Amino acid sequence: MQNEEMCDDFNEQSQIRREKLAELVENGENPYLTTKYPVDSTTKQIIENFDAFEGEEVKIAGRLMSRRNMGKANFINVADFYGNIQAYVRQDDVGGEKYAKFKKWDIGDIVGISGKVFKTKTGEVSVHAHELELLSKSLSPLPEKYHGLKDADIRFRQRYLDLIINSGQKQLFVKKQIFWNTIRNFLSEKGFLEVETPILEVNSGGAAATPFKTHHNALDIDVFLRISMGELWQKRLLVAGFDKTFEIGRQFRNEGMSSEHLQDYTQMEFYWAYSDCSDGMALVKEMYRKVTEAVTGGSKFVSRGFEIEMDKEWEIYDFETVIKEKFGIGIYEADIKQLKDKLDELKIAYDPKQNYWRLVDVLWKEARKTLSGPGFLVGQPIQLNPLPKRKREDPKKADQIQIIIAGSEMGNGYAELNDPIDLENRFKEQRVIKEAGDEEAHSHDQDFIEALRYGMPPAFGFGVSERLFSFMMDKPIRECVLFPLMKPEK
Repeated sequence: MQNEEMCDDFNEQSQIRREKLAELVENGENPYLTTKYPVDSTTKQIIENFDAFEGEEVKIAGRLMSRRNMGKANFINVADFYGNIQAYVRQDDVGGEKYAKFKKWDIGDIVGISGKVFKTKTGEVSVHAHELELLSKSLSPLPEKYHGLKDADIRFRQRYLDLIINSGQKQLFVKKQIFWNTIRNFLSEKGFLEVETPILEVNSGGAAATPFKTHHNALDIDVFLRISMGELWQKRLLVAGFDKTFEIGRQFRNEGMSSEHLQDYTQMEFYWAYSDCSDGMALVKEMYRKVTEAVTGGSKFVSRGFEIEMDKEWEIYDFETVIKEKFGIGIYEADIKQLKDKLDELKIAYDPKQNYWRLVDVLWKEARKTLSGPGFLVGQPIQLNPLPKRKREDPKKADQIQIIIAGSEMGNGYAELNDPIDLENRFKEQRVIKEAGDEEAHSHDQDFIEALRYGMPPAFGFGVSERLFSFMMDKPIRECVLFPLMKPEK
């Protein structure tokens, strides 16, 4: 019953606003015809530099967020992208006719104000208006600030309202830009060349993930949205003689949603010829510390209940050892029944059709939840990824690292396999696994094998997604996306 009353109230307010608009149009004052307003100052500039602005004439524009009616004067609050500021509007200053029109403005209207900067008796920086202009009429009332728009589904569907009401959300996305710009600038300064690689691929290579499939009408072929940031394409560039490349862009995985996972998200990958995991660890550690400083203003942040200190000595976690210590399972000695029994005992969900090594990965991800980091995971079984080189001292393990922060993976890198014969054999093994029902198995890419036959230098490759940013903000990843994908309402 209460929701019906709220809906009726919303419709009534909307009707009143439409009537006000009709009156404006009838009087030749359609606000939607305004094409420009000469803004010369932002709310943030005025408030942070009051001494320079005091007594000066400014032109501001933004959304009317509140008003206090004092008869022949009003105090209103106007919000722009940078913040909000109070404006003092008095009938004697703007004229009786203009003031009467101003009194009909609604919360949510976009307005322009010209006036002088001053401080009220209570010390609040304000603009004393002498000119007013309605720039756009809001026909729908805004949600009430403290009681409206708390349902996550509504917030994501109407993100624009979320950003209006929850002004701090805007700064979250400013920080996200800083996050990616810091990574981009860091790599550029280190001599990496930013490149662009195909989003549509005939083979969905470069990662263990389920791709999105579509059809290319002009070529009459099925294609996939990429599941990696051009991994196999950037390696072709290594063959071509490029020694340092990177790409930042969107990639797509047709998998489950969680607080850490999305189906389409931003990822960075770089490839560095003539380097190894040791070089990569040093570079990545430096990059993560710079990003943390740029985004948080320091070296520490709290995430998922863990206190993370990026400037401390990073841990080294061994895949086999961590699982053995936490669950008593020797991954190279156990059989699939023992593995399933342990997962059942721990009440960890898994697909009984998965092969042995996929179940090992399920067990690892449970063990990982207790690791604070920052640290490097080493010693992963080669069966979990066919693209890294094998470790010389232990060929059953991949020459690979992962970044572990707050119980989750925050980046993945490895010494790239450049032996075309070895890789072709591994792709064949993956094809058998895929035909057995594992949708995440790697696709066989014969064109890439052909490129490798011309010779690719030893190299280190690394990737990190926007999951790292969401952990720095200690928010679910969907909160850190402007417009997350939503199922259509019925």
